[in-house]
Amino acid sequence: MRPIEILLVEDSPADIALTQEALLDSKLHNNLHVVTDGMEALAFLRREGAYREAPVPDLVLLDLNLPKLTGREVLAEIKGDAVLCVIPVVIMTVSKDEQDVLESYRLHANCYIRKPVRFGEFIEIVNSIEAFWFSIVTLPPGSGPRI
Repeated sequence: MRPIEILLVEDSPADIALTQEALLDSKLHNNLHVVTDGMEALAFLRREGAYREAPVPDLVLLDLNLPKLTGREVLAEIKGDAVLCVIPVVIMTVSKDEQDVLESYRLHANCYIRKPVRFGEFIEIVNSIEAFWFSIVTLPPGSGPRI
């Protein structure tokens, strides 16, 4: 079976490394694709330019605080697109601002997770996200668990 395709949209090298480490230990075969700004995220999702051959992700992990386009802008573009809107988007951010939570859900984020400061908690959250979205949830055709 094909691996799970995960797009991480994150500009923090430390958070990228933590996510990569967590997914390396995964029980599910996955490919993690990393982009570091909002414009690059949309190019990947739309398979433009250098991303012409990019896979359609099964899940997007999206930070809110990004250069070029914010995570909110990227989320609005994803959920406003007739093709991309079915891809689950998990907001992963350090923001504790209630307005950020409310706005993310207004823009149809599938869930909002505050990044923990401690390494072990971060790893646990990434593993929980993967387990939930690919072992428990029923996703649209073309998505789902690859055991």
